[in-house]
Amino acid sequence: MRLREIPVDGIPYDRLCVEKIPAAPEYIARDPELVPASNRSVVVNPNRICMPIGAMWAVLGVHRAIPFVQGAQGCTTYARYTFCRIFKEPATIATASFHEDAAVFGGRKNVIEGIRNLVVRYWPGLIGVVTTCSSEIMGDDMVSFLKEARARLSREIGREKTEEIPIVLINTPSFAGSHVEGYDRASKAFLESLATTRDVLSERVNIIPGMLYPGDIREIRHLLEEMNVEGTVLFDISDTLDAPLNPPQEIPYYPPGGTPVSEIRQMANARATFALQPHAGGSGARYLERKFGIPAFIGPVPIGVAATDAFLQNLSRITGREIPASLRDERGRLVDAMADTLHHTMMKRVAIFGDPDVVIGMTRFACELGMTPVAVSSGTPSKTFEGEIESIFREYRELFLAEPRVFNGGDLFEFEEYLKTLPQIDLILGHSKGVDISRELEIPLVRVGFPIYDRFGYQKKPVVGYRGAELLLYEIVNELLDYRYPDDRTQQL
Repeated sequence: MRLREIPVDGIPYDRLCVEKIPAAPEYIARDPELVPASNRSVVVNPNRICMPIGAMWAVLGVHRAIPFVQGAQGCTTYARYTFCRIFKEPATIATASFHEDAAVFGGRKNVIEGIRNLVVRYWPGLIGVVTTCSSEIMGDDMVSFLKEARARLSREIGREKTEEIPIVLINTPSFAGSHVEGYDRASKAFLESLATTRDVLSERVNIIPGMLYPGDIREIRHLLEEMNVEGTVLFDISDTLDAPLNPPQEIPYYPPGGTPVSEIRQMANARATFALQPHAGGSGARYLERKFGIPAFIGPVPIGVAATDAFLQNLSRITGREIPASLRDERGRLVDAMADTLHHTMMKRVAIFGDPDVVIGMTRFACELGMTPVAVSSGTPSKTFEGEIESIFREYRELFLAEPRVFNGGDLFEFEEYLKTLPQIDLILGHSKGVDISRELEIPLVRVGFPIYDRFGYQKKPVVGYRGAELLLYEIVNELLDYRYPDDRTQQL
């Protein structure tokens, strides 16, 4: 039965049916002038998320830390909802809860009251104050506000207890960048605030992984253990956002894991810093190098054979540890899998989108598999992205039939419209925001990168390291087989 309006008593779910009616009887071609994102003042199907969410991700990777969002409730609710969809875990995030009065008079009262309430109710080990667009546009003097907040805490709970709770300020106006930039700013803010003294030098190395999932961070730790190298992983979400389900022992409940504040303080004494993603964490590594002379190895993210080789070789050179036979065996198994599946991946045309560092890593891995990237897109604009991609293409030029198209900072609407003009594409590599493109163009999508919210378990599956690349390779091949392999030959496998 068709209804022109929803009845007062509502519609039961079992009777709810929404019929999609085309806006026009026939397909209307896009106005070519409006397809490029640079010609539009609106973003359609964005390939990025706001800057504060990257900073919140970082804070949640610190032991007993709580992000405090200096903004409206929606800025916090969206982030909590997103983290819950991806990790299937609760995320404790506090908010200054801006309303109309804060928009007029500023957020001074909100942050002072909010931090006081957060401390007396939760007693966190650290507070990461994350600003938002509204706070930055109003011009909140956050440094002065936080001094006032600390002074009030000292009066109420004492100076000693107040100093036990570090407060790290991370300025993240979304109009100035994406979630990648937010994570990058958080890495620098934490190290500037906490890693301030280089006194007792250690043999440890610093790892700033970027926005990698818990399974990836565990794989990085596996590589360090096999190399017999001790390291500090900054923003270690491997347990905080993938915690076992146990009865909480105390209230308020904090998940296990996370990088201890004491270890972050000691990062100034490390032998070297490895920022696996230049755009997400590179600023922190450069700060330590500039301030204390700690060597910085910035990128590439260890996806595939060559990038993982580079990471381990740099780790071996700086620590003096040999690459063990166990890791050489893992590399051999990956190469063996690539040889076994080459006839399925060779010359397959692939489109890749996502965050710049992941796209660069995936592009190189696709080339190692003999695939032909026809379009690559980074949602976050980057000064180095196009140069990195062109460098990879020059290295594998003999594999390509045509030059690929590079989108630097565009949206997925522009990316999709270009894919429609290509004769055939065999595979898309990207995150969950590419599902509609995959269905519309009937091209298989292998999910990789951030965010992945429409599948279970992906946050536990690594893509970095030799073992991660092997798992990713199998997923790529299986998707190709599901979509492209002739039915009459299926039984011959």
